[in-house]
Amino acid sequence: MTDVHVSPPPALRRALDLLADPPADPDVSRGYLDLLGRDSGKSDVAKNTGPIQAAWASPIGSMLYDNAQALSRRLIGAWQTPLEWLNIPPGGVALDVGSGPGNVTASLARAAGPEGLALGIDISEPMLERAVRNEAGPQVGFIKADAQRLPLRDDTVDAVVSTAVLQLVPSPAAALGEMARVLRPGGRLAVMVPTVGPAARLFQRLPNVGAHVFDDDEIGDILEDHGFVSVRVKNYGTVQWVRAKNG
Repeated sequence: MTDVHVSPPPALRRALDLLADPPADPDVSRGYLDLLGRDSGKSDVAKNTGPIQAAWASPIGSMLYDNAQALSRRLIGAWQTPLEWLNIPPGGVALDVGSGPGNVTASLARAAGPEGLALGIDISEPMLERAVRNEAGPQVGFIKADAQRLPLRDDTVDAVVSTAVLQLVPSPAAALGEMARVLRPGGRLAVMVPTVGPAARLFQRLPNVGAHVFDDDEIGDILEDHGFVSVRVKNYGTVQWVRAKNG
């Protein structure tokens, strides 16, 4: 039997203070805070189906996906994450939604300084294990949770980043609404997704394949509906970055 009675590391102790419903006996036995348990299927939030998700869920597909995500995140983190624009205050709290291997999460912690905190949220156990092994530290912690129901209280973080994840979330709008909810007034958000521009409307009429295709204005429109201002959208080929300020 796995012993869940392990003292949380410093970053996760701080994370517990930010949760809307902190567990009485937090499971940090695998180095991350597990808020879903081994059987994530019991959650009542929407789940992606379709052939893409089925392929990723297979043992070989999962291995390929995890390694491809780890490589792509390192390239994205090295060249495009807009850390300076996010303007994380010294000692601030940053959130990485769909944190993957955790390198972007760690870069957020460095931007927040020695008193800051960066939390990575992911639903993939292999990704969380990789992130804990390579990136966890006194200012960097990881949580197993669903992007469509973030576990943090309202207005608790200063910056939110999500890179190459929303296309795999069953309800991207719900995930963006959650990011808006936990972001403090004046906080900044940066989201990266794949895009096919105006052709996305054609793809969206096709049967569900387990991944969403975004058009040029979709994310920006959702953010404006949630009260974000200074929304900026930039496309780099088939990649789109969206930046916005909360209120």
